[in-house]
Amino acid sequence: MSGLLISFEGIDGAGKSSHIASVAKAFAEQGREVVTTREPGGTPLAEQLRGHLLGEAMDPLTEALLVFAARQDHLQQVVRPALARGAVVLCDRFTDATFAYQGAGRGFNEQVLETLEQWVQQGLQPQLTFWFDLDPEVAAQRRAQARAADRFEAEPQAFFERVRQGYAKRAQQAPQRVVRLDAGQPKHRVWQQLTQTLVQRGYLAIMVATPGSASA
Repeated sequence: MSGLLISFEGIDGAGKSSHIASVAKAFAEQGREVVTTREPGGTPLAEQLRGHLLGEAMDPLTEALLVFAARQDHLQQVVRPALARGAVVLCDRFTDATFAYQGAGRGFNEQVLETLEQWVQQGLQPQLTFWFDLDPEVAAQRRAQARAADRFEAEPQAFFERVRQGYAKRAQQAPQRVVRLDAGQPKHRVWQQLTQTLVQRGYLAIMVATPGSASA
């Protein structure tokens, strides 16, 4: 049984994290080993780098280098070994986030990001990416109700508009891989579209009922 890498993308507040837990449960119930992880993060070193990224001011190049340094350790220590075992890896953000946040959001040179992507990933991409697309204003309202903002979440709405455009560009470049989910829909509609995609792609055997814990 071959490994499967699925990434979940979108700005904070779009609801992807709660759906990841539900997808993990669905795969586990079908007998698959499931590894849930996140970027930046997923290893002790990468989590330390995540702390610096979310809490300390830095220039865009430093930010991009830290993101890819964390990704290199994450891929080496967690993702590649899990895929080699045949596990399903569910990753809360991956490289699309780098192009959306550091590329479109910060306006950083995409050619540099593409070079770093080639060096670190060596062609590895998710087989499937779910993009939870949500109006940045709605996402900001959701975040404000949930927690205090980190360095990225404190950015103005214009920043998140650019991030959203960055995600849209990535989706346009890889239409077979990236599936857009309207995260402004009721939670059961988002879940229905998500699981329908997994069944159509042959990753899940049957549709899974809407979990009570999932939220859009």
